[in-house]
Amino acid sequence: MKSSRIFCIPYSKMRCSGHLHRRAIGLLALAAAVTGILSLCLGAEPVPLGQVLASLISPGESAAARIVRYVRLPRTCAGLLAGAALAASGAIIQGVLANPLASPGTIGVNAGAGLAAALCCAAVPTAVAAVPLAAMAGAFFGAVLVLAVAERTGASRLTLVLAGVALSGVFNAGVDAVVTFVPEALNGYSDFRIGGLSGVSMAQLLPALGLIAPGILIALSLHNELDVLALGREQAQALGLSARPLRLVFLALAAALAGAAVSFAGLLGFVGLVVPHMMRRLVGEESGPLLAASALGGGALLCGCDLLSRLIFAPFELPVGIVMSFLGGPFFIWLLLRQKGGRIHG
Repeated sequence: MKSSRIFCIPYSKMRCSGHLHRRAIGLLALAAAVTGILSLCLGAEPVPLGQVLASLISPGESAAARIVRYVRLPRTCAGLLAGAALAASGAIIQGVLANPLASPGTIGVNAGAGLAAALCCAAVPTAVAAVPLAAMAGAFFGAVLVLAVAERTGASRLTLVLAGVALSGVFNAGVDAVVTFVPEALNGYSDFRIGGLSGVSMAQLLPALGLIAPGILIALSLHNELDVLALGREQAQALGLSARPLRLVFLALAAALAGAAVSFAGLLGFVGLVVPHMMRRLVGEESGPLLAASALGGGALLCGCDLLSRLIFAPFELPVGIVMSFLGGPFFIWLLLRQKGGRIHG
């Protein structure tokens, strides 16, 4: 029987690492807060911070108050929530599948959620609260289907991504078919396909928040199990962990997070791919700090990109998905160029 290697980390080094993690997470929380405040203040019509605070505290009906409460507050919350959910989902998927190229956008999770959301809107257009649940079910179905195809054909990292691309095309065609037969199923269909936050209401966000907040908290509570699962199925089973059911649990969590985000933000790409890689360089590979940092960093990044999309050509706006594609596309190509033999170097 082979003995497992045990790495002893000095207590002083553990304390130093924990201190650095807390500092990094604190800075990311500050970045998310600052980005959120700027998102409330800036736009085609700038609103001073004092008026923003007054609009949030008092029920006035001035033009500035209406802009802040009914347009910018839901949009800012949507950016923070969707960014946190997609980035945390990406960190979970990459850990579970041990695949740095995996993300909700690249393995069909977002597209499956989008198809389920479109079907729900077409079948029950008044059931706003049911859309996040339907999107979660679609995202989980997409993840499991891609995983099954990849395992059947040889579960290499590129095989998984290629299977995800193929199934994403099928799911997106399904969305197109739904909108063709029921044009009113998705309001702002172009923004939904690209990914956008304009027109989001608090009524859409509250049901999604009911999935996102518990999903992130549960994932954080299971960070030790995710660390073990990231070692690979054989190593996890050797350490007494039931890899297959636990993998399904984490995929369900990732699907809940991605599906909830898709239900109000559309098919945003690259957030779940880019942010976890950025956060690994900041906090390392340990799942607990990585998940927390990804959630905060994802919220700050998406909210910041949405603000940028409003300001670049003001008073005209770009869907935030276009900005994310300009950032994420080159990043994904860079990851592919660094890959050799199924491994990411560096």
